[in-house]
Amino acid sequence: MNYRYRVTLAGIKGFYRVYLVNGDNSLYTFHKQLRSDLEFPMDQPILFKAMDAEGAVVARYALMDIGFGAVDNVTVADTVKAGVTSFVYFYDITSKKSVIITLEGETTEKVATPRLVESKGPIPLEFENGYVAFEDLPEERRRLPGESRRGKGDDDDEDDDDEDFEDDEDEEDEDKEDEELVYDEEEE
Repeated sequence: MNYRYRVTLAGIKGFYRVYLVNGDNSLYTFHKQLRSDLEFPMDQPILFKAMDAEGAVVARYALMDIGFGAVDNVTVADTVKAGVTSFVYFYDITSKKSVIITLEGETTEKVATPRLVESKGPIPLEFENGYVAFEDLPEERRRLPGESRRGKGDDDDEDDDDEDFEDDEDEEDEDKEDEELVYDEEEE
């Protein structure tokens, strides 16, 4: 049996990855593919926190057996059979960095190893470094390059722009006055 999984970041609309995974693949095989595709650090311990449809924790799978089996001994099909519908996959336990992996269902497409089939947005590290996806911007900040606010028909924004422009002029005048005081030619 083959399954379709969606990888997302909590609260971020501008990122996802969709994988096809063979049910016979171990969680470790899936982990290696995620680590490779998403450029997760190789020197960190990992953890799959398995959740059921209600969001209750069903199991925790790590590199070492912590009671539910090690990731290299547990297959994807085993987790589906146990009622797991999603994982919180910690790729850096110490820093509590994770992605959400959600089972979308079975698929008729055949794969031998996990395969990336859909992608949106940069790797998670980019979001940590300040990247903000267009979808995640507040509505009032969503503009394409070259698009003016006037195209939206919001008169209040036009007034705000004028006020901002006037404030900028006042600041420039103050800067000029400061410059005149600092570089007074008669002080020699």
